[in-house]
Amino acid sequence: MDILTNYGTLLILIAAGVGFLMAWGIGANDVANAMGTSVGSKALTIKQAILIAMVFEFAGAYLAGGEVTSTIRKGIIDSGYFVDTPELLVFGMISALLAAGIWLAFASYLGWPVSTTHSIVGAIVGFAAVGVSMDAVSWGKVGGIVGSWIITPAISGFIAYLIFQSAQKLIFDTDRPFENAKKYVPFYMALAGFVMALVTIKKGLKHVGLDLPADQGYMIAIAIAILIGIVGYFAIRRIKFEVTADKGTQFANVEKVFAILMVVTACCMAFAHGSNDVANAIGPLAAVVSIVSSGGEIAAKASLVWWILPLGGLGIVAGLALFGHRVIRTIGKGITHLTPSRGFAAELAAACTVVIASGTGLPISTTQTLVGAVLGVGMARGIAALNLGVVRNIVVSWVITLPAGACLSIIFFYLIKAAFGA
Repeated sequence: MDILTNYGTLLILIAAGVGFLMAWGIGANDVANAMGTSVGSKALTIKQAILIAMVFEFAGAYLAGGEVTSTIRKGIIDSGYFVDTPELLVFGMISALLAAGIWLAFASYLGWPVSTTHSIVGAIVGFAAVGVSMDAVSWGKVGGIVGSWIITPAISGFIAYLIFQSAQKLIFDTDRPFENAKKYVPFYMALAGFVMALVTIKKGLKHVGLDLPADQGYMIAIAIAILIGIVGYFAIRRIKFEVTADKGTQFANVEKVFAILMVVTACCMAFAHGSNDVANAIGPLAAVVSIVSSGGEIAAKASLVWWILPLGGLGIVAGLALFGHRVIRTIGKGITHLTPSRGFAAELAAACTVVIASGTGLPISTTQTLVGAVLGVGMARGIAALNLGVVRNIVVSWVITLPAGACLSIIFFYLIKAAFGA
């Protein structure tokens, strides 16, 4: 306890530094989930994607990142083991942020889309299991996270496959693709509006005190879907088009419509992602500030000091600007060739999976969800459409993320402990 009294300010400053590093890693790696398909399908350039993501990720993190955050992310460890030695939890959270931040920077440099949630969870599990007690870890929850490596990509891949195949059958494989696009695209727009509204309500707005009841959330989402469908119907009717044009020209015009849709879905995903995943960086940081400020008391929830959310938002933007293009390239171009319609199918499928996971309590990684959706779109065109070398590297990076975060965290935990003479 003397350590918290004597070194409290120093510990908060160190935690703020490593919290910024973790947020930087989230920006460098995870933001590609929202923007990778838009860039790969050429709906946006990398510069445009980064600028859009900066605005919406920061807005999501700052406006809807929450006034209160769980001090221990995902309830992965039992805080009861730290009641008598709260300084160990402070050291552990600093170690976890540093470990996860370094791992995300390394993975981003290599262009690997890994899970930021799994990075921080692995790091927290590492210091708690080895530095404190194996019993301090909720192993059942860790097992659920490992299971999500298979379940979430499978769900999103299947949904993406269905969306892509429906577009092929209803629009692209017909004699008059553009005429059919006029007929069916408003329905895709309404579906996208419905899913994106739900994602924003469930993952974003609940952080600003608008935790709406489920039925109310669905009613608002349905109203938004109908409105977007009607607007889309009249907007697409206004497009002047030569009926005698060849099929190639018709395809190009249909893809332009999907490209506009993709930009809208990307903005919504970026806002929801910023509001949700900033907690991976600010949760442990808020825990440190709360414990130090209260003289060692460990609360289940911590009110955020005014500077924590902007720090997380700025960290995300900085990481995205400096390293984001590497993972965006992997998601958008490395796995399979994307067009706007294929990218739209992948992004909409990822959003659907996020909604399903939110409703069922399924542990989810947005990274693995989107990669699964891109794989689903590729599989719809046959296994030859996939770059299996890139897919193999991605799967390997997923498997080693938890142990990599854990090992680094254990090392840093003992180093910090030794440095403070604990």
